[in-house]
Amino acid sequence: MEIIEQFFVKIGPVWSALLATTFTWFLTALGASFVFFFKTLNRGVLDPMLGFTGGVMVAASFWSLLNPAIEMSEKLYPGLSWMPAVIGFLTGSLFIYALDKFMPHLHINFGIEESEGLKSKLHRTTLLILAITLHNLPEGLAVGVLFGAAALGIEEASFASAIALAIGIGIQNFPEGVAVAMPLRRHGVSRFRCFWYGQLSAIIEPVAGVIGALAVMYIQPILPFALAFAAGAMIFVVVEEVIPETQRDMYTDRSVLGFIAGFIVMMCLDVALG
Repeated sequence: MEIIEQFFVKIGPVWSALLATTFTWFLTALGASFVFFFKTLNRGVLDPMLGFTGGVMVAASFWSLLNPAIEMSEKLYPGLSWMPAVIGFLTGSLFIYALDKFMPHLHINFGIEESEGLKSKLHRTTLLILAITLHNLPEGLAVGVLFGAAALGIEEASFASAIALAIGIGIQNFPEGVAVAMPLRRHGVSRFRCFWYGQLSAIIEPVAGVIGALAVMYIQPILPFALAFAAGAMIFVVVEEVIPETQRDMYTDRSVLGFIAGFIVMMCLDVALG
């Protein structure tokens, strides 16, 4: 791990964020590649995988983002250590809420009549991709912000914790790639197009990662706000999107167990590496 940390220190925060979020994108693409080998995926498997995704995101929101934000605020804003976390968390939630209301999209297990956002005549495939893109935006931002914080030498945000977050996000991106590609295949889309759309859904992560790293590097006082912003955005996605998607069939208990497993994996990664 020390060698890896030294490598990230050497290449700098922007390239570190880009490399880390490219890794998370790659695991999404790897998950989407399953469409070349399987035509369908049983909901009894898919729902626990989505639950796992939610567990990772919730654990990352606290262990990797909110907790460091509060610790940093104790030094930057004495007596008001709660304030950046509250404002950032609320702003991040409202930001995704606004996107959810205005950007046309369709959640994975929902019918076309249940599409959300502004009314649109976009194809079902496009709406699905937009939904996962909305999902991936805060994840890329979180990784970038944490790498930017580590570059500033902030004690509460080491490169080890940023790497742990990138690994956790990458692990949960794998089932996301599967979850995008497989439903498209069931609707008659070609295997290559299913794969293409599946990997495309995570292409926003490297972009958001670089933006996050640049923002905190040049505006250090916003760092705890930015960490909490990413946490709020991720929690909104989990509660509004991920959990409802796992509760629409007979496998709800499996989904909850998947959620718990994801939470434990991300918590262990952050504590062990961060």
